[in-house]
Amino acid sequence: MNRREFMTNSLMVGVGASVARSGFAGQSRAGNRITVGLIGSGARGQELLQEAAKLPGVEFVGVCDAYKGRAERARARTNGKATSFADYRQILDSKDVDVVVIATPDHWHKTMVIEALEAGKDVYIEKPLTYAVDEGQQIVDAVRKSGRILQVGSQVISSATVAKAREMIQAGRLGQITLVRATYNRNTAEGAWIYPIPPDASERTVNWEQFLGPAPRRPFSLERFFRWRCYWDYSGGIATDLFVHLVTTIHHMMDAKMPRHIIASGELYRWKDSREVPDTVNAILLYPEGFTVNLSSTFNNTSESGYEIFGTEASIAIRGGTLTFAPENAYENNRWVVESWPEELGKAYYADPKVQARETPSTWKPEMKENREVWNERGRNAMVIHLTRFFDAVRARTAPVEDAAVGHRAAAVAHLINQSLREKKPLEWDFQRETARRSA
Repeated sequence: MNRREFMTNSLMVGVGASVARSGFAGQSRAGNRITVGLIGSGARGQELLQEAAKLPGVEFVGVCDAYKGRAERARARTNGKATSFADYRQILDSKDVDVVVIATPDHWHKTMVIEALEAGKDVYIEKPLTYAVDEGQQIVDAVRKSGRILQVGSQVISSATVAKAREMIQAGRLGQITLVRATYNRNTAEGAWIYPIPPDASERTVNWEQFLGPAPRRPFSLERFFRWRCYWDYSGGIATDLFVHLVTTIHHMMDAKMPRHIIASGELYRWKDSREVPDTVNAILLYPEGFTVNLSSTFNNTSESGYEIFGTEASIAIRGGTLTFAPENAYENNRWVVESWPEELGKAYYADPKVQARETPSTWKPEMKENREVWNERGRNAMVIHLTRFFDAVRARTAPVEDAAVGHRAAAVAHLINQSLREKKPLEWDFQRETARRSA
């Protein structure tokens, strides 16, 4: 790499806080205890339960799921202290619940979020915030009207690695940034959401009508229930599951809100069983701040995933919890061109002091910058920090780290990517109306 040594550093994870209005029921409870109801206790919901329950003063008192087995397992993880509710509205009606954590399929998000806000609950909602673009502003308005705290669960923005990248970018260390690449690749059936189905799953243990909710009517299907991310009725596939994480992080690092132009393509090449959504998606996003984002994901190869941010003075690469900052070594060298000129003109060109200052003749070695930096994250993982920030915001009535507007725009990017790939047309974002329009 023509560099001598790496500067290796450790990123220690910290927690920030923020201020808003309205109290929560837990302020009158002993020790500022916060009681939580979990709506949707599938794999992700139970991950959140296990991590949040470790936080001081956080207690899960209710769980709910349309599959009895998952509700029972979630309740067991509370040592039997939580009540298992048959219907999520029972959690919303409970005076014993301060906060709800929503980890249901995407098509339920808007309904449950708005009903929770109206019931006076603070909300932690898994990404994506919405199932459709127009739902975002409805949720933003509902949060504003209710005065409650809502945080979206794209936890990567709470990592120390991303905080360091943002610091470097905002300090101008990369120079002018014109390109960001972000990838998220997998190569397993599990990675493509073709999950195993519990042996006891049947019409007796699965509440099909409760699962469908606002979705189109369909015959009972265990594949649709347990592999819902594979179907357009309940999910936006790669874009809403994976790209939302990438976009949220890019917006945070680059201090950007929304691309002005989006074009995308997607195909289903391999994982065709129990599936409608593509297994390979690419998108190009143009931002009014003056940079382009390339997003890419395939479920057919495990090539390293992460972020690359390219500036005129340096670049950043993020792979997992490792950030690498690499200064640019660009230099002008037009000798191969000038040597095709008449000899006297070439000599005159290199006799010019301005050219000598600007260009490095090919017989010289370029100056190699040696301050390459490698930062490795240590400490608590981003999910724990993100949850901690949420519960800190609930206690202090402060603004959350990822509010409804941020979540709406990140999800909107995913929805526009899906619309573009299905219509095979580019789309524009209307910044005044907070919605999409077709490109002229």
